[in-house]
Amino acid sequence: MQETQCPICYGPLEIIEVAPCDECGANPRELKEFEEGYHTFSEYEVFPGLHLTLCNFCDADFASYDPTYFGLPRGTRVGIGRMKFVRQLKNLSKGKDKFCPACNHRLTFLRFVNQARAQNSC
Repeated sequence: MQETQCPICYGPLEIIEVAPCDECGANPRELKEFEEGYHTFSEYEVFPGLHLTLCNFCDADFASYDPTYFGLPRGTRVGIGRMKFVRQLKNLSKGKDKFCPACNHRLTFLRFVNQARAQNSC
């Protein structure tokens, strides 16, 4: 975890406590719901070679992203129907990650977005 700047907006990163979901794990509400055992977590290959750990809310909601956010052409479909399920994850715990307050995402997700944009812009 050597980065000090967001790979998307280049703003400063902060170290925070996170839940396992790469997309929403930095959200304080998600931390509370994780402690209460509210979600299940799975690993997905979202784009070829690019993996995310997602809670059962974020995997279902992933299609709401504008595909251009990931460097894809407008109108391209994204979401659970296009992702490859890798495995369900169990016995997870909270952890630490860096977080960009400007982008409102944790570093694992920001790295994923950056890699997806590079991959999809070819």
